[in-house]
Amino acid sequence: MGKKILMVDDDPDFVEAITTLLESKGYEVVSAPNGTEGIAMAKEESPDLMLLDVMMTRKDEGFDVSRALQSDEKLKGIPVIMVTGISRDMNLPFKFEPDSEWLPVKEVLEKPIKPDTLLKLVEQHIRK
Repeated sequence: MGKKILMVDDDPDFVEAITTLLESKGYEVVSAPNGTEGIAMAKEESPDLMLLDVMMTRKDEGFDVSRALQSDEKLKGIPVIMVTGISRDMNLPFKFEPDSEWLPVKEVLEKPIKPDTLLKLVEQHIRK
């Protein structure tokens, strides 16, 4: 298998679809259904990239996970792409932007996402 991607998302249908897409391009995919398990799995698996949802057990869980990763010496080098439907689901009039302190991720993608866009960003940000 190729580079390892950790998906942290509670939507099994989304996880299955994205796993199929990424595996078809040679990536190894592991997943966790929430932030607590995602952090534990990141420590165990040392992924080359993480795809992180926002709304899981709490509406803001992914935001907290992204900051927790940055405060952990072993995990802070993992590039994170946030993949979320929060703006649509909560009818927010704005989009979230990566920020080194509040939202330390490489990209924020709104669901539904285009496969080509996701693959391009994965290739751009995955640890070489």
